[in-house]
Amino acid sequence: MNSTLGTGGSNDGFWLIKTADKKVNVKGAAYLDLVLCDKKGEISGKLWDYNEFSHGIYQAGDLVKIRGTVTQFNGNDQLRIDRIRKVTEADGVNIADFVPTAEYSGEMMLGQIMNIIASVKDEELKHLTFALVKDREEKILYWPAAFKLHHAIRGGLLYHTLSILKLCESVCSIYPAVDRDLLMCGAIVHDLCKIDEFEISSAGLVTGYSVKGELLGHLVMGAVKIEEKARQLGIDSEKAMLLQHMVISHHGEPDFGAAVRPMFLEAEILSELDKLDATVNEITSATADLNEGEFSQRMWALDNRKLYNHGRKEVTVKANLE
Repeated sequence: MNSTLGTGGSNDGFWLIKTADKKVNVKGAAYLDLVLCDKKGEISGKLWDYNEFSHGIYQAGDLVKIRGTVTQFNGNDQLRIDRIRKVTEADGVNIADFVPTAEYSGEMMLGQIMNIIASVKDEELKHLTFALVKDREEKILYWPAAFKLHHAIRGGLLYHTLSILKLCESVCSIYPAVDRDLLMCGAIVHDLCKIDEFEISSAGLVTGYSVKGELLGHLVMGAVKIEEKARQLGIDSEKAMLLQHMVISHHGEPDFGAAVRPMFLEAEILSELDKLDATVNEITSATADLNEGEFSQRMWALDNRKLYNHGRKEVTVKANLE
């Protein structure tokens, strides 16, 4: 939630609309259901008794000025909207100030990933991974990694991928049994098809899922893309299959979306590191704005736990990726 908002009382502020849906309550009255965000976080907003003619029409990506009251609903903050309008030039508001963005540029992060690909010794894995990334090079520079969960920020996909690669390097330095080429290439391609899974706004935030994203998901689409590209490039089918398995198993358990459980060492490591990076990001994001000794709201993505800021170290979401 925006840390400048206080519960109760009237609050004025500028927000970016992340999602906007016109809905009807049980009494048949229309209301506007919004997810509002700025760089500090996001909050659910409700405009009751919504009328398009008097209130206006809003969609994802709009910058708006809102007057409203912060209330509690099911243990979470919610903004009850009293007045809303679109931002005008006279407001002097820049959309870049409202989009949560990775701390590193897309060019910097992609450059590091390309250097890692160049270090792969297996020429076929290197060629295949490079081709898969190049096909999505333009969009990957700014694509988010999620809708509402970890790394749901502009540039989040590269941020998440590079974080995992840094972890992979450490694992490889400890355990000689790990095939570095396979682990690195699997990590690089494991979420690439999130680019095909999500619809995003002009601001670079996810607004929903594509039709393919809903029907297939990024794991299945990723496996299909690997097979198609490997056939096109004449890559050994066994090597392509290993990467496919890492993609479709990296969620770990079928309950979490995995098609199968990881069945070899590098697939297991990728799955564990993917979960670790997501969890670290969730916890640091939830506690970054808390004072020492405070608890966060319940985090449904983390088994509905509250998170505690013990104050022993300054909480920052920024990872050391340089």
